[in-house]
Amino acid sequence: MGTEHQATSATSKVWDNHISVPDTPDGFTVRTTWPTNPDGCEVMLERWQAGSAEPPHSHPGDDMTVVVEGRMAIQFFIRGENGLQPDGEAVILSRGDTGYIKAGRIHDAKYLEDCKLVYVHDKAFGFTAE
Repeated sequence: MGTEHQATSATSKVWDNHISVPDTPDGFTVRTTWPTNPDGCEVMLERWQAGSAEPPHSHPGDDMTVVVEGRMAIQFFIRGENGLQPDGEAVILSRGDTGYIKAGRIHDAKYLEDCKLVYVHDKAFGFTAE
């Protein structure tokens, strides 16, 4: 996978727009949810059954997935002359792993085991099937 398509905790926009909150300990900042905060993020607690899958798609904002339980695979794609082509090997995420995906990056997801996930999307969530 080319580095221009990689997102990390240092580059993902899900970590932008944190604010300080009065009467909380020094060093604490928070980013609240969209739409009550136009600079916020959307957060979902997801459950996926083993064997379920999402087709190739993209999202309008950067996203972050934390695997609380289970194991999943993410395959990235690029557009080729004959449609979508895999871009590298599938990325396997297991309990305790965090995956980042840049806005507009085409990918699918396969749930290899029953999964519980924390999903965070920069600003309003969107899903574009490819």
